[in-house]
Amino acid sequence: MRYFFEDFALDTDRRELHCGAEAVAVEPQVFDLLVYLVRNRERVVSRDDLLASVWHGRIVSESALNTRIHLARSAIGDNGEDQRLIKTWPRKGIRFVGTVREDPRLVDVKQSGTVEDTRQAGVAASSKQSTKRPVAPGLHQEVRFCTTSDGVRIAYSAVGHGPPLVKATQWLGHLEYDWQGPIFGPIMRELAAGRRLVRYDGRGTGLSDWNVGDMSFEGFVRDLEGVIDASGLKRFALLGMSQGCAISIAYAVRHPERLTHLVIYGGYARGRRKRAALQDLEHVDAMVTLMRQGWGQDNPAFRQLWTSLFLPGGTPQQMQSFNEMQRISTSPENAVRMRQAMDSIDVADLLPHVRVPTLVIHCRGDAVAPFEEGRRLAVEIPGARFVALEGGNHCPLQGDPTWSRIFEEVNDFLRPRAKASSLHLVAKR
Repeated sequence: MRYFFEDFALDTDRRELHCGAEAVAVEPQVFDLLVYLVRNRERVVSRDDLLASVWHGRIVSESALNTRIHLARSAIGDNGEDQRLIKTWPRKGIRFVGTVREDPRLVDVKQSGTVEDTRQAGVAASSKQSTKRPVAPGLHQEVRFCTTSDGVRIAYSAVGHGPPLVKATQWLGHLEYDWQGPIFGPIMRELAAGRRLVRYDGRGTGLSDWNVGDMSFEGFVRDLEGVIDASGLKRFALLGMSQGCAISIAYAVRHPERLTHLVIYGGYARGRRKRAALQDLEHVDAMVTLMRQGWGQDNPAFRQLWTSLFLPGGTPQQMQSFNEMQRISTSPENAVRMRQAMDSIDVADLLPHVRVPTLVIHCRGDAVAPFEEGRRLAVEIPGARFVALEGGNHCPLQGDPTWSRIFEEVNDFLRPRAKASSLHLVAKR
């Protein structure tokens, strides 16, 4: 059976979701959830209905259920604010409210991007522009759990084949939501091309334990150490982005024998409280106060403030996804605790002790991590190579002019060479 809504085709026989001619990558359980909602679109389905039909009666946490609903919405270009296709009825359940057409025959998709012979299928393809989704043929994310030295359960994933690359956690994240989303999904697929990419949700976020006692920089480093030990990696490259840069630097100094390369993107050695002038500390405190009040609200107005700082050049879809990621990845209390820990980071004294080949990439207009902080990393890490990019996005965005350049630099730096060449400091425009 095929179900058609807007630009989407949901094929239950092939277990495929398409948007026009483009395949949409969805986890099997998320696909089952979509099928159940579409088939039962005439009624509101309760939590118990979903557990009985999709999870076959297994016990599932409220967080896990909500995550699957968020991923289902994301796969079809919906979100918790718009609820264009999947609508929530408070205290009752959810319902698929989009207009659906059915075709029991198998209908192929032409290369032109439209559904073949839609008139015969009784389906009118929507004139609305389709939502593009990342495609990852052959890449399947495996999620596992490990326990840190202080007893925190950390969710980590591995995907792809080839030389290992470990990505340290950043401020917020969610292994499943990020993999499906329009921001981090394309980044992870680029990084996993020809490599074994290992990444994880840090303590207090995503699928890892939320109720943790130690929310400190040392705790963040223990998370990375625990994931690496559980993965059984002997030698690997390490990538840090944003907050993950300081974590990666600390690991590189403590375990230089484990690393082949260190890549730092949009990083800093000193948190905002450590680098802020006296008059700016009030601004730092004010932001934390606002987080306490506005983070968990359904209205995304406050989270949009952070989104605008992180992704000033983002598309509406990318910004909506980042808003939603912030909301589902952690609690307001944890967001505040992590923010406070990050603001107090200071690994400046460690920089001269890094003995690993290092690549530092930074955008000149980055409003989250100032350009001078990135330059300082490259100056004080011995032999580091520095690539300066134009632009202001703190996260790489597919479609941004810097996108191809970023991964060209990373791929070239990580490429195995017959004979190691000396590293030098260069600044490129």
